[in-house]
Amino acid sequence: MRLSESDHDSILSSSPDVTAQAGPSSASGFDLPSNGITNGNGHAPMTNGNTPAIMGNGVQNHSRSIARVNLPGTTLYEDSYVDREEFVRLVIQSLRDVGYVESAATLEAESGYIMEEPEVAQFRQYIFDGSWAKAEAALLRLGVSDPDGLMDAQFLIRQQKYLELLEAKKTTAALHVLRNELTPLGVDPDQLHTLSSLIMCSEPEDLRRRVGWDGASGTSRRQLLHSLHNYIPSSLMIPQRRFSTLLHQARAYQRYRCVYHNSPSDATAFSLYSDHQCNKSDFPRVTTIILQVHTDEVWNMEWSHDGLYLASASKDKSAIIWRTGSSAAHEAGPHQDWTPHFILRDHPYPVGCLAWSKDDSVLLTSADNFIKLWNTKTGVCINTLNEHTDMVTALSWLPDGSGFISGGLDRKIIHWEADGKPRDAWGTTAIRITDLAVTPDFTRLVAVGMEIQPGLPSTVEATQPRGAPAGDSLTPSGGNPPLPIASKGAHRMIVFDFPTKQTELSIRLEGELTSVKVSQNSQYALINHAPDEIHLWDLNAGRVARKYTGQRQGRHVIRSCFGGVDGNFVVSGNGNVYVWHRDTGALLEVLSGHGEGSVNSVAWNPRNERMFASCSDDNTIRIWEAPPPEMSIDSILHNPSRTPPFPGKGKGKTQQRWDEDDVDPVSGSNATRI
Repeated sequence: MRLSESDHDSILSSSPDVTAQAGPSSASGFDLPSNGITNGNGHAPMTNGNTPAIMGNGVQNHSRSIARVNLPGTTLYEDSYVDREEFVRLVIQSLRDVGYVESAATLEAESGYIMEEPEVAQFRQYIFDGSWAKAEAALLRLGVSDPDGLMDAQFLIRQQKYLELLEAKKTTAALHVLRNELTPLGVDPDQLHTLSSLIMCSEPEDLRRRVGWDGASGTSRRQLLHSLHNYIPSSLMIPQRRFSTLLHQARAYQRYRCVYHNSPSDATAFSLYSDHQCNKSDFPRVTTIILQVHTDEVWNMEWSHDGLYLASASKDKSAIIWRTGSSAAHEAGPHQDWTPHFILRDHPYPVGCLAWSKDDSVLLTSADNFIKLWNTKTGVCINTLNEHTDMVTALSWLPDGSGFISGGLDRKIIHWEADGKPRDAWGTTAIRITDLAVTPDFTRLVAVGMEIQPGLPSTVEATQPRGAPAGDSLTPSGGNPPLPIASKGAHRMIVFDFPTKQTELSIRLEGELTSVKVSQNSQYALINHAPDEIHLWDLNAGRVARKYTGQRQGRHVIRSCFGGVDGNFVVSGNGNVYVWHRDTGALLEVLSGHGEGSVNSVAWNPRNERMFASCSDDNTIRIWEAPPPEMSIDSILHNPSRTPPFPGKGKGKTQQRWDEDDVDPVSGSNATRI
């Protein structure tokens, strides 16, 4: 919006000895109350360490005049669609936000545009001062003319007034606002009931906690103003930090377009001077270490939370805790020293599931219907649990570390204490569970599995041998059981509300559901959907958000995962390792190297965004990292021997068999420490 000629003259004549002078943002010279908030966006002005002499209009006296610049056209450039007035007003706002108050005033005088009318600054001050009646009266003058929008804005202001009165323990006045100001607005009865229940709060701290509100002296008034922006025309009252918001949106778009993005959000790689693009050569797509100790198929893996240990589970009836010699996960690189820290024996059957406790002090393993708890500092089995009556197919520690959840083919979901004592049970579920996961926000449990068909036994299910191709004869579980997969009935995904155990969502799906992982923001569930798809489910919307195709898992159990910074990638396997961009579904990499059979599980290091692991029916585990800068990626990827380009430095690495001490990795009664 432009300055009028009188406004411009007023600004330029602030000092009698100059002909032009930079003026304040408010063209009429409206004086804000002296409460420490003196600029138009609710922030105290800064002077970058300087304390110049200030004139009565809030602007330092200059010895030179500021002439208005008249430019042709209305856009920023001849070939641009950006409106000049909008751009300049946003620049003025940004200058004020960061403390360049005089520069902002100079730009106003030179351009002839002001950031906002005095009425807007006055309304903002009414909110900050708690002048609620004046703020409501100003809404119509600020262009809030839609009846519904006006009532919504009035409700927000009156709700703030009500809460502040309760916080100040002025219950009678608060009750008056509730009855005579909020109720006439036609508030939803449930919302009105919630507000009325707050009168029972005995202390302000209890009120603030129940509402999730930080009080009159916190940021609540600023948050109120932010909400009111939705009802006031943005051309009149510019949303706070609008330029910064646009820059954040531009960066988010660049990250979305960068399919190999794998840099921390605060990385210096982000610059306004150039578009962001991650270098593909920094992506982990080269095998740097091959771990060879297991004597049979490796079925599952999981990293410790500190990223320094990797646990693996095998058909050879053992689990191994691998240790890297690096002092920190982010230091792990192609020359790190990997060794088998403990070999956990004493499993009567092949080991299928693994789960680290939150503090990494306990590792859970499962073998058929048994669950074992291992002390990861000593390698000693501290408890063995056998509450399940059929194969345990899922283990998941709770986000707060207070215990863990198990699920099995016996249709049971059991909640355990951290020491292995049964705490609670879901009862008999509608499915024979093949996998489950608890969301990091502790609100949901997602389970997948096979529906029970009438006439079929409830404890014996036909399963596919792990190494057999699709179409081979099926073998019943029992003895040395393979992992379950095939079912004659339909499969189902069930989402439970964790605190109540009530079913939020239950969907029958065609095909076999073999594994589930949940994203760190608790919104998405990644479900392997045999024979050839992986589905990304939006748990909030209750629908499939994306499908990933390109690999074919057949009837094998494949455990996929999220990976990279912010879970930007989806990684899975069959004969190879497959990597997709999570948001676009683009297949980025098909990584070969494993031998015959299936790549059964992949796991991304939680502390090193440039490292993940894969395990296979070829008895090995591969560590994938970005190649060092001095090595040619083409020479590595086309190495016909498919062996790691980096020499191993410890037992069980590269092509070296772990047999120097003639120790059988699958014999003995407990763990062996190296």
